[in-house]
Amino acid sequence: MKNNRRWAVSLYAALWVAAGLSSLAVLGGCATQAPVVTSGDGWRKDQVADAYVFGYPLVVSDLAREKATGGDASRPGQAPVNTLRHATALPPVGASGRPSVDTLESTAWLDVSSGPVLVSLPNTPNAPRGRYYDARAFDAWTNVIYSSIPRTADRPAPVKKLSAKAARAARLAAEQANVIAFVPAGYTGPLPEGVTRVDAPTRYVWLSIRVRVNGQRDVREARKLQTAMSIEAPSADKTSVATAGSAWPNVTASTPTVVTGGDKADSLDATAFFTRLEKAMQDNPPVPNDPHAVSLLADLGVKAGEPVQFRPADADLLASGLADGRTRVDTVPSNAISRNGWVWFGDGAGNYDTDYTLRGFLARHQPGTGTKDDEVKPVAFSDSDGHALNGANEYVLHFAPNQLPPVRGFWTLTAYTKDGALIDDKALRLSLNDRDRLKKNRDGSVDVSVSAAEPAKARVSNWLPAPDGDFQLVFRLYAPKPDASNGTWAPPAIERQ
Repeated sequence: MKNNRRWAVSLYAALWVAAGLSSLAVLGGCATQAPVVTSGDGWRKDQVADAYVFGYPLVVSDLAREKATGGDASRPGQAPVNTLRHATALPPVGASGRPSVDTLESTAWLDVSSGPVLVSLPNTPNAPRGRYYDARAFDAWTNVIYSSIPRTADRPAPVKKLSAKAARAARLAAEQANVIAFVPAGYTGPLPEGVTRVDAPTRYVWLSIRVRVNGQRDVREARKLQTAMSIEAPSADKTSVATAGSAWPNVTASTPTVVTGGDKADSLDATAFFTRLEKAMQDNPPVPNDPHAVSLLADLGVKAGEPVQFRPADADLLASGLADGRTRVDTVPSNAISRNGWVWFGDGAGNYDTDYTLRGFLARHQPGTGTKDDEVKPVAFSDSDGHALNGANEYVLHFAPNQLPPVRGFWTLTAYTKDGALIDDKALRLSLNDRDRLKKNRDGSVDVSVSAAEPAKARVSNWLPAPDGDFQLVFRLYAPKPDASNGTWAPPAIERQ
């Protein structure tokens, strides 16, 4: 198997990783031939690093699932498998992990080992006041296997105005629940009529459902959608109503905005990491197009169902290989989109095929990443001159006429501390979004101001409060249009005033 020559180039590397981390070639991208074995410890060190990058998302996912469900799921923030866990409040001041302040999230870990798991969701047209929500499901390797967001290529053609009879029929159809059946690989048994079948390639599936909310006063209305969601699993795993409520932050411990398995995975030594990987692969095998990666693991002595045993003499080599692997998942891949100081991902995100570089990086830094049709999330740490963003300064983002974020859903802009926490004091608002009445300039352009100090009254409507000290900006574009996911559109440069 060839090593991937899609080199991982550090973009704004000091902002994502420690200074001095080098870019390395990684596994994947060109998995077209068997590995060519060369002699010497250098090859074995690279082999360890390649295996680490390949297996990292599954280990992170497995750790997150274990923490979310636990042994008996009795600890705060836990819920049994096949049970929805709802966030019932917005994240508190100081919450870490770049939490969204514009959505309530419902999550569940599904276990399809005993048969189909049916997830019932309200149809979007039946949402109160047309409220936006989306649902995504990920296999244990972090690939998107289901999304409620229509693919841009699959959008239906415009239709003529419906007759009264046809409109009534459409309304009645919209009132029916949307049921998704997650089935184990190779399932040939019966399913209820009218369900959407999703074949799960892994035993465990992570489900994330996000409902738009417009501030704390809107939470009660937003929760009406949560109460219309349910899960029905085989009798062995079935819970009464398959839902459990929780006030933030004690949502399922695997939610991407709360906690992930990434930090714990990074602390594992080689034996612990590859043992966890070996055990997780028993229930969650690699997909069929990964045979060379599986062969790579086998050469290292990592096989599903067999104990991992490394020679004591290889301890230093293994430690060095893991260190290289950690560097790789910490380095922004070269296929990231980088414009005006912002970095985000389009093609390849969510459906990784053999792009293990991108998959590992996003599992580390942006878990729960959907496809380019689901969401894009540009992130910036520095201004147009390359200096770190700091709340002591005032910054302006100038949007040309008709150049606000292009979305089919909605967009938000949020400021976090440099470590990804919410502002630690009371602010006028925690985000700007498409519902805000932003003042336009005479030519139709829009200037957004970002600073810790409140600007002049005339500009308050377009002001996003920022933390004191260094901070980062994050755009979220829900159901983005193609212009956003392919880089044709980009957030404007962040100009210090």
